[in-house]
Amino acid sequence: MNATTSFAELADRYAALWNVTDAGARRDAIASLWVPEGEHYVRTLQAKGYAALEQRVTGSHEKNVRDGGFLFSTTGDAQLLQNTVMFHLQMVPAAGGPVAALGLEFLVLAEDGRIARDYQFILPTPAA
Repeated sequence: MNATTSFAELADRYAALWNVTDAGARRDAIASLWVPEGEHYVRTLQAKGYAALEQRVTGSHEKNVRDGGFLFSTTGDAQLLQNTVMFHLQMVPAAGGPVAALGLEFLVLAEDGRIARDYQFILPTPAA
């Protein structure tokens, strides 16, 4: 990680990306978070490179934020171990309410502190 960005800030910026409504701002955020050939894996989906990452984030945003009324945030538990960052990502109703989805993020960082590989594990939803 570079000195100007802590691993907790990286986790928060990652979570905030999924809530971004403006396509240009989303594209800029992807470029600031991932290296050009960055990879993202969740279940059977995989995305590699900025165009595929943009398609993945946009699809999730449209389904969950725009149409579903949810917001993404971290749970504040980011940890750094060598060149990896682990944290939980949650999806909650924008109007308030219980956690609708919970994920475990495992990010492998490139030398410049941006994401080289992103593994997103969907966890069982906590009981309300």
